[in-house]
Amino acid sequence: MTLSVWFVLTPGVLLLDYAGPAEALRMAAEMGADLLLHHCAPVPRLATSLGVEIGGLRALPPELPPHSLLIVTGNACEAEDYARPEAHAVIDWLRHAPRADTAIASICSGALLLAAAGLLEHRQCTTHHSLIDDLRALAPTARVQENRVFVEDGQLLTSAGITTGIDLALYLIERHAGAELAARVARRLVVYLRRSGHDEQLSPWLAHRNHLHPAVHRAQDAMAQEPERSWTLAELAQRAHVSTRHLTRLFAEHAGVGVLAYQQQLRIARARELLADGRLSVERVAELSGFNSARDFRRVWRRHAAGVPREQRRRTAAAR
Repeated sequence: MTLSVWFVLTPGVLLLDYAGPAEALRMAAEMGADLLLHHCAPVPRLATSLGVEIGGLRALPPELPPHSLLIVTGNACEAEDYARPEAHAVIDWLRHAPRADTAIASICSGALLLAAAGLLEHRQCTTHHSLIDDLRALAPTARVQENRVFVEDGQLLTSAGITTGIDLALYLIERHAGAELAARVARRLVVYLRRSGHDEQLSPWLAHRNHLHPAVHRAQDAMAQEPERSWTLAELAQRAHVSTRHLTRLFAEHAGVGVLAYQQQLRIARARELLADGRLSVERVAELSGFNSARDFRRVWRRHAAGVPREQRRRTAAAR
């Protein structure tokens, strides 16, 4: 069955909030997913966060057709943008346009528009980490989740926005058209690693990377590509084109973490992903993540994560 996807924009839309997930879904449709994309707004032409304009937008439909997905994008300057009459028109429209079978998603501050329309009451949701308090004020009964890439509550999905809009789009593609096509879209987008809704906004795969030293990045790239490999310091130094002693010093200075601790964080992140597969035993997860034994895995887990691996598996299963 064709899924009708409706992107809803307001003046000042943050362009990556819109273009990232829209391109992911467009590629999915091009690659065989049964998706039909629509782009609508209260005005036919509007300015974006970059100052350039988007034209050719459809009017907000009086009602959505059956089996629709509604995606409300975020904005760059919420206080100013959401005080505009166009934003109020979207809020009014959101109160009556969705059907009982309409799936609703928001990117970044789009969750504030959903909240203003009363769609988040008593629901689990999230938004960009800088807007968590604003969301709680607008939807006091909502169960707002912090530091999450996206949150799914039935037919409602809310995301942290910016690049996490792509994570959400890939999840939607997987849900509608299967994991294989979602993986193909991810490869085409050159997305390094897809995050799930259970991951933190500040992903371990991205942590300790906000520096500019090329040698440290080369070593980090090698470990991230094969976190399960038993990398020696000499092998990493060879990849980084520096001495072992120099790499150790550079890593601490620029990444702010030791080489071993960084590798352990990546292995724990990999293990979290594998634990979502209920067919894999904890022992097999430990092996695939690069740990010498399940005992070693549990020891390192306690250092970097709360509880025990089996609890993580139960939480993931319950959330899904």
